[in-house]
Amino acid sequence: MRNRSVVAALTLGLLAGAGVAQARSIEVEIGVAPPPEREVIVAAPRPGFIYERPHYTWDGRAYVWSEGRYIEERPGHIYVQPMVEPRGERYYFRSGHWDDD
Repeated sequence: MRNRSVVAALTLGLLAGAGVAQARSIEVEIGVAPPPEREVIVAAPRPGFIYERPHYTWDGRAYVWSEGRYIEERPGHIYVQPMVEPRGERYYFRSGHWDDD
């Protein structure tokens, strides 16, 4: 499990620094539930951009709050928001990604 956490943390770090065109979706298995959702103010739309809503992400050791951000639109593609999904007794974090990633 420790190796998986280290790999997940490195992968998330690399994705955070990568350009949008290079990013790929990742899924990380987590043994603990995320904190309660925060109340957030969603930013106003901007032409040519989509808004990735604020969310919790996993840094390999704990949940970390990630502020919302604008991402340049990719015409003809759909952006899938990041999420934490419960499956049985485990949780899975999936990074935000484009439908072709």
